[in-house]
Amino acid sequence: MAEYKGIKGFKVQYLSADPSDPIIGQTWYNSTSKDLKYTGVTTVGAWASGNNLNTARQAPAGAGIQTAALAFGAGTPITGATEEYNGTNWATSNPLNTARFYLAGCGIQTAALGFGGDPDGTTSTAVTEEYDGNSWTNSNPLNTSRLGLAGAGIQTAALAFAGQVPPPGAATGTTEEYDGNSWTTSPGSLNTARRYLAGCGTQTAGLAFGGLIGPPQSAATEEYNGTSWANSNSLNTARQMLAAAGTQTEALAFGGYFGTASTGATEEYDGTSWATSPGSLNTARHILGGAGTQASALAFGGYDAPLGGQLAATEEWAGAGSPLTKTITVS
Repeated sequence: MAEYKGIKGFKVQYLSADPSDPIIGQTWYNSTSKDLKYTGVTTVGAWASGNNLNTARQAPAGAGIQTAALAFGAGTPITGATEEYNGTNWATSNPLNTARFYLAGCGIQTAALGFGGDPDGTTSTAVTEEYDGNSWTNSNPLNTSRLGLAGAGIQTAALAFAGQVPPPGAATGTTEEYDGNSWTTSPGSLNTARRYLAGCGTQTAGLAFGGLIGPPQSAATEEYNGTSWANSNSLNTARQMLAAAGTQTEALAFGGYFGTASTGATEEYDGTSWATSPGSLNTARHILGGAGTQASALAFGGYDAPLGGQLAATEEWAGAGSPLTKTITVS
């Protein structure tokens, strides 16, 4: 009797575990689960659960990509705890010199930047620190002390914008640029001053969205060109305390506080407008951390009262067109 290998020139792989980096179209038999599987592509984006943070936390900052991410800072208790994610697990690293939460972050896992935040639950700080892949070093502070701000860019070309400044509750649209040594206040302030917003992109192509204006929650979106901010189309779901990933032309907004409850709503931005994805976070939450790109993002930590408070849950986002392992069924 003719065999499949003789007809097609190859045989279906017989593996005890799914391959760690399969190519699209690859087919194999998993002898452990006794399933025939293949790698297809996602038709819509979706979140999948990853391994938890070692320290559950709310209001952390994030940096890096999905397979090399950084989580740092948090509240309740206020901490400078830092963890590195390798695409599978979180590992504890050296903490921030100034413990705080509601801070902003940007950069990559081995060259990150943390700035602003709340160090004691009552005030804001201008402290800026640089991470080298092992430890944090103090740098020159922001010109405007604030918490609940957003950031974008890399360690040597960063952007800080918006946030809450004294007196308590006052929102700002102030924007600052970092050159790897010191901050310079930009003449371009956000058109809509706000706090607890999200941001992503680069120093010369930043994106700001969501937040809290006064008390209204905002859906406002603005683009920065290195000099000034211009209004763009709004989020479909107005919210504060959300997270972000991506660039000015390919951004992802997820989680946050909508109305009076946490949300898992996820939206994609194409440089012009936002589209709501059918793939929401599995764990709805706000004041969470985010990292990565529109196609491959990471969500971690956060807070949700019905779930018991602050969270350690981690989720990985695979955008439409990403590889996805599927099981072949015949019934």
